[in-house]
Amino acid sequence: MTAGEHKTTVLHLSTSSGPGGAERVISSLAAALNQQNCRVIVGLFRPGWLRDECERLGVETKLLPLPGGLQIGWFRDCLRLVREEQVAIIHAHEFSAVLFGWIVARISKVPFVGTIHGKNYYWEKFRRRLAYRIVSRSGRLVVVSEDLKRFVSQRVGIPESRLHVIYNGVESPAVESDASSQACRAELSLSTGVPVIGTVGSLYPVKGHRHLLDALPAILKRHPRTVLLIAGRGELEMTLKAQATRLGVDGHVRFLGMRNDVQRLLSVMDVFVLPSLSEGLSMALLEAMVSGKAAVATKVGGNPELIDHGKTGFLV
Repeated sequence: MTAGEHKTTVLHLSTSSGPGGAERVISSLAAALNQQNCRVIVGLFRPGWLRDECERLGVETKLLPLPGGLQIGWFRDCLRLVREEQVAIIHAHEFSAVLFGWIVARISKVPFVGTIHGKNYYWEKFRRRLAYRIVSRSGRLVVVSEDLKRFVSQRVGIPESRLHVIYNGVESPAVESDASSQACRAELSLSTGVPVIGTVGSLYPVKGHRHLLDALPAILKRHPRTVLLIAGRGELEMTLKAQATRLGVDGHVRFLGMRNDVQRLLSVMDVFVLPSLSEGLSMALLEAMVSGKAAVATKVGGNPELIDHGKTGFLV
């Protein structure tokens, strides 16, 4: 920073530390803002992937652990952070961070933005619906798709006029070299000419991986050499591996775990599939599409706002 230059300090607060779509949005947004006329701090309830990713991208992080009980200590620490770092705006993500961040913003008299990334579970309890309604009256609430805007309005009871759609975005990727793609194919034991289907996402029930595995035997009848790549980690890993074995397709499936080279993996895929049962606006689908991959996605959430069925991909 040159002498006399002033940067606006933005505090991002995140309920989760990922890895996941919302966390990837936070890290990429924070990094982009940090290179402009903003100084960004990311406040986290717990350490994890998001903290590591922010630090890798040169974004400062602060750990604000959330204890049980009344959380008075958390509010004290966060208010101190806002004062000491001269925070000019608070941008919070998902329910707990949105609610607590809004309270801190009100006390500190700084502007507040809250982003809702997905449908999750907050509408099931009246007190959560009430909290979002209150926040929407004095803070700016952002949703990541028109579908999510309608959902939040109908289920939570917030007028659509108080919800602002800002779509997630991804940077145009660098083109993977042929040598890099060939090396990736070799590492994954992918023979030349083998059709490759791939998906990227945490191995949780909502991501629908079991339906993709159920479809694989039918695919193999028509294209016997097909290989399915599944990148991501989560609680269903062993269950999904057992399912692949039960279906007799385990020899055609590669479970890759958590990967930091998604762009490299995309370079060897012929088709990207997103079998999710619920989405806000999928970062994985965006990245696949901007990489020029043929895409097949479930007709849920913001997917129909990204894919023009039959023209830029297929919705199922």
